[in-house]
Amino acid sequence: MNTMNKGDAIEQRAREVEQHPDYKVLRRLQPRRSFEVWDGEEEVVQVAIVDTETTGLNANKDEIIELGLVVAAVGATSGLAFEVLEIYGGLEEPSVPIPPETTRVHGITDAMVAGEHIDDQRVEGMLKDVGLVIAHNASFDRRFLEKRLPVFTGLPWACSVKEVGWHEEGFGSQKLDYILMQCGYFHEAHRAEADCLALLEVLQRPLEKAGGVAMRQLLRASGQKRYRIWAVNSPFEVKDDLKAAGYRWDAAVRCWNLETSEVALEEELRRLKQLAYSKRPAKISVEVLDARVRFSDRSGSRAEHVI
Repeated sequence: MNTMNKGDAIEQRAREVEQHPDYKVLRRLQPRRSFEVWDGEEEVVQVAIVDTETTGLNANKDEIIELGLVVAAVGATSGLAFEVLEIYGGLEEPSVPIPPETTRVHGITDAMVAGEHIDDQRVEGMLKDVGLVIAHNASFDRRFLEKRLPVFTGLPWACSVKEVGWHEEGFGSQKLDYILMQCGYFHEAHRAEADCLALLEVLQRPLEKAGGVAMRQLLRASGQKRYRIWAVNSPFEVKDDLKAAGYRWDAAVRCWNLETSEVALEEELRRLKQLAYSKRPAKISVEVLDARVRFSDRSGSRAEHVI
C-alpha cells in the first residue's frame, strides 16, 4: 500500500526534476521562527529587518502605507540567526489617494488602508533592544521611516543591497526576489512583512567566496566607518576627470564628492591630489559616515584636510 501523501509525492517529483541540468525548481518560501541552536557562548544581538511600501518614491512628499518589521536574535560574530523574536505588519491610510501605478506594484488599495494606522507604541517597543536596523535598499526605507517614526533616527543601519557582495558572489541582480529565486524559493513579493521574512532567509545564505552567511557581512559593515571626500574648490577644468574617477556632483553645495572606505581613504586622498590639486596645496573636507547616519539625509561630522 502506498502511504505517501500528496505533498510528499509532489516533493519527490520536484526532486527528480531538479536533478536534470535543464530545470530549476522553485519552492514557496516557508518562513521560519527558529533557526540555529545557540551554543550558549557567542554574544547575541537583536537586529530589526524593516521594509516599507509607500505612495511613491519621494520621501519629502510621499507617505508610508505599509510597514513590515521582524526582530531576530543573531550571533554577533557569525551572523547566524537563532530565533525570530517578534513580527509586526501594519497598514496606514495616507493623506492622499494611492496612485494607481503604485498599487500595481504592491497591490495595496485605498480600501485596504482606510482607517488603518501603524502602531507607533508597538514599533517603539520592538526596537527597544535592537542594535542594528537592516533594509534591502536602506537609502529608501530609512528616509521614509525617520520622517514617520523618529525612533529609527538614533539607531545604526545597514543595507543588504550595498553592503553584501552579491555581484562578487555571482548574482546577476541585487533585487530581493531575484536573489531569493536563485536560492530556490519564491514568495509574495512587494508586501512589507513578507519581504522582511524573505530577507532574513536570504541573509542566512552561506556566501561561497566571502565565507559565512550574508548577515555576517552586514554586522561587520555596521562597525566600520566610511568617508565622503569633498573636493572643495576643485578647478573647473578637472570636472571630467573627477566624474570619470567616480566623483559625483552635488548641486546644492556645488562640490564634487566621493564615498570611500576607511582602508582606501589615504590612497583616495593621494589620487585626488593628483587629479585636482597637483599644482598647489588645497584644503578639502572629509565627512565621517558611521552606521548612525549612513543611508540617511543627515550629514556626518566633517573635518578639513590639507593635501
